Amino acid sequence: MGAFLALRRECYRNAFGPVLFSRPFTQSHVSMFRNKRETIRIPSKKALAAKQKRRAAKTEYLQSKMEQLKLVDAISVLRSVEVASPKAMYELYIKTEMGSGVAVPKGRFKLPKEAKPRPKEQVLVFAEGRQVEDAKRAGAHIVGGIELIDGILNNRIRATTYLSTTSMIRAITPRLGRFLGQQGLMPAERRGTVTDDIAGYMRRIQGTNEWKADKTGNIHMPIGSMHFTVDEVVKNFKHFMTSVKEATGNIKNSRQKETDKKPVLISKVLLSSTRGPGIRITDC
Repeated sequence: MGAFLALRRECYRNAFGPVLFSRPFTQSHVSMFRNKRETIRIPSKKALAAKQKRRAAKTEYLQSKMEQLKLVDAISVLRSVEVASPKAMYELYIKTEMGSGVAVPKGRFKLPKEAKPRPKEQVLVFAEGRQVEDAKRAGAHIVGGIELIDGILNNRIRATTYLSTTSMIRAITPRLGRFLGQQGLMPAERRGTVTDDIAGYMRRIQGTNEWKADKTGNIHMPIGSMHFTVDEVVKNFKHFMTSVKEATGNIKNSRQKETDKKPVLISKVLLSSTRGPGIRITDC
């Protein structure tokens, strides 16, 4: 039988050439599948709109289930939760709806009763000529011209507030605009940080602190300790909310210039504590 199979194989080889027992990779099923163009499914505008509508409905449903109280009632609830923690803090959370191209909201405030010690203010002023001495007399910590730019870019010179005179703003903007702008520190006329009245600005910010929203428009701020009276917490809450509403254009400030820009929507205000729940405030 073995001789017969060998003879048959020899006859086949003589008639058709050598027998190929392997198949080229390019003709395999795996290769043919990989060479086939993959199609990417792109959802239609109608499908995207429906998805966004479902997300909004889900968000609204979750918010509707969240505890909603008036400010005084929320303070009472949080006080009862933190009865064993007299050093716990009241934490205020504000959500703003920032559109594209809208600057991050920021402002200054001074609470009627400070919730916690604040870091020391460090003011840098871009000025030249006689205004250099005026800024130093006003209490500015760092004063100079374009020679300060390299130190700022290299983080050798740092400040919490940057001011500029009107004659210097064009000189510093090309190199510092993007660097300080990303941090919300670039001097700007609408914020009052581009001014020739450096002394007046320094007087206004004396004893105040700055707040700033994050990139998504969220603002977090401690507004009191558990040993504060209810009235003290209410005053701190209202004072800080006024500062936020002024900065977002929801109420007018006499020092701000008139503008046609739409106000930034404040969509949510929550009060919580160190260990307590977040309570949505209805009367803010």
